[in-house]
Amino acid sequence: MAGKGSLAKLDVDVLSAEQQEKLQQFKIKTRIDNEHYLRSHPEVEVLIGDFLRDVLLKMPADIREFAADYFTNPNLHAVIGSKMEGNMK
Repeated sequence: MAGKGSLAKLDVDVLSAEQQEKLQQFKIKTRIDNEHYLRSHPEVEVLIGDFLRDVLLKMPADIREFAADYFTNPNLHAVIGSKMEGNMK
């Protein structure tokens, strides 16, 4: 995979102080926006948690195929909905 880890190698010193400040504000705003989104969509936590639980229980040899099967399951919406209801009890 080309460029793997390349973000860690970026030289932020090439940015002016103003650009560094804008970048920092952008990062903060992005984190806040992401947090708001995740709080308003609790199904994301259930979906990811269920997927990770299945991965760790089944330890598939081909994680990509396993993920493709998991996320294309035609019953996924019902499965996650059921788990969401179970979490509310």
